Amino acid sequence: MTAKFLVAVSLVAMAGGCATGPSSPAQLAAPASGSQQAAAYDVLIRGGTIYDGSGRAPYLGEVGIRGDRIVYAGPARAATARTVVDASGLAVAPGFINMLSWSTESLLVDPLGQSELRQGVTLEVMGEGWSMGPLNPAMKKLAVERQGDIKYPIEWTTLGDYLSFLERKGTALNVASFVGATTVRQHELGEADVDPTPAQLDRMRGLVRQAMEEGALGVGSSLIYPPAAFAETDELVALVSEAGKCGGMYISHMRSEGDRLLESIDELIEISRRSGAPAEIYHLKQVGRANWNKLDQVIAKVEAARASGLRITADMYTYTAGGTGVAASMPPWVQDGGTEAMLKRLKDPAVVARVKREMGRPGKNWENLYFHAGAGGILLSNLTEPSLKPLIGKTIADVAKQRGVSPEQLVIDLTLADQGRAGAIYFLMNEENVRRQTAIPWMSFGSDAEAAAPEGVFLKSSTHPRAYGNFARLLGRYVRDGRTMPLPEAIRRLSALPAANLGLRDRGSLAPGMAADVVLFDPATITDHATFEQPMRYATGVRDVFVNGVQVLKAGQPTGATPGRFVKGPGWRGWPDGGCRNRK
Repeated sequence: MTAKFLVAVSLVAMAGGCATGPSSPAQLAAPASGSQQAAAYDVLIRGGTIYDGSGRAPYLGEVGIRGDRIVYAGPARAATARTVVDASGLAVAPGFINMLSWSTESLLVDPLGQSELRQGVTLEVMGEGWSMGPLNPAMKKLAVERQGDIKYPIEWTTLGDYLSFLERKGTALNVASFVGATTVRQHELGEADVDPTPAQLDRMRGLVRQAMEEGALGVGSSLIYPPAAFAETDELVALVSEAGKCGGMYISHMRSEGDRLLESIDELIEISRRSGAPAEIYHLKQVGRANWNKLDQVIAKVEAARASGLRITADMYTYTAGGTGVAASMPPWVQDGGTEAMLKRLKDPAVVARVKREMGRPGKNWENLYFHAGAGGILLSNLTEPSLKPLIGKTIADVAKQRGVSPEQLVIDLTLADQGRAGAIYFLMNEENVRRQTAIPWMSFGSDAEAAAPEGVFLKSSTHPRAYGNFARLLGRYVRDGRTMPLPEAIRRLSALPAANLGLRDRGSLAPGMAADVVLFDPATITDHATFEQPMRYATGVRDVFVNGVQVLKAGQPTGATPGRFVKGPGWRGWPDGGCRNRK
């Protein structure tokens, strides 16, 4: 299912202190205590090829774990351990970081996160525009009313409350989140197209600072979706400035990834420059055939900003199709005031006629995904209303023909019938650009999907194959088979690079003192199997995964352990250096 959209509907409702490890295997070989005697470990992973996350050449060696920490990584020595894991023939790497996860709801009902776990992911980073807090009573009420297939009580108020709740409930994966600019806006302004007063903006800034002190990573935005689309640049600068004071970053689904892609990058760079915070582009892409030729200009803009001293980065998923709501096919003004206002508006024939006209031409100041994908390039993936579920897996064009209506009318009909929840997959991008992007050195990776399993509630709808294959597809299709980059570099961009960008102090590297998030996989066989026709197929090639020193995947199967933690950002009030308090 398009979890990105479903959670959005429900809730519409670092630079500093980063440890990425020593600079050479020889340094890694030194025991944390300084003793030259072999240590006794809880877990010893031996005989594998060590990829430490730095991007340097791998080496044969071993990793020693005591408690939740790595205490040794280096050449083999005569060590003892309660548990010895033979990694012969396997790559041993830091756990992978999913820079764009929509596991906000899925981990509440299935803590194992198998679609991610079986690809070596150990940290889910959430918060693309919408986050699970801060919530006020009205937002909680709307969120419950708008839930899709996954139902749950909301037992938290702030973002920190939610992440702590998830940790206490139990999860196999570590979790972290940005605070959503949309969520903060809705908290104070509701869902209408209005600008904040100075007093409202001050309260919004206070909400960001509170979230940062609770452990948020920064501010995330998703500017094609109402009500986020109503936020102006100055509003975003004000919010991101608060995150920047706490060492956090800005990360954005920009206003456009197609017709106004270059202008949207300019806005992101401006926000970074004015706020003082680093910035990342969510799921970098070039939407629509007319925009496929913009990749060189995109790279040039980002690299010019980086050369000027700004830290601008990006992440991506490894597919030519995106996934979001069917309602995203319509102009943003339709959703002014929220889902309920949209549904009422779409019963007006004059509104419907205007919407259909605007859907059929390039968007003026909005991202017209319907125009770029075409009715035949929009595949229905999740529908909550039981009577609509047989349409899953069919295109808008097919269903419109079957029903004898225009594709534009079908989009409106489905939006009304499914109460704004309908989701779809949009085929928008070019394979050659995807391949080229994987080689960009400042590129990380994110699934833009939920951690799921082919069972239970997840069988009620479909999903995008990126939920089950994004990371394995990178390592198999692009790195091993396509040779877009060496394997050590790919592992760096799945671990140390995103950890450094996020300002995480103890993740992303195999080095003494780092959290023991470790993945063992076979570079020769790692493969994605999920397709658009059969998206719920697990990847293969990852054998073992450890999260905080506990084995959560053994011989390719989950152990049932749930040692995942709330991973806090650089502004967290509990850090010894005071988090935000020492970053004025």
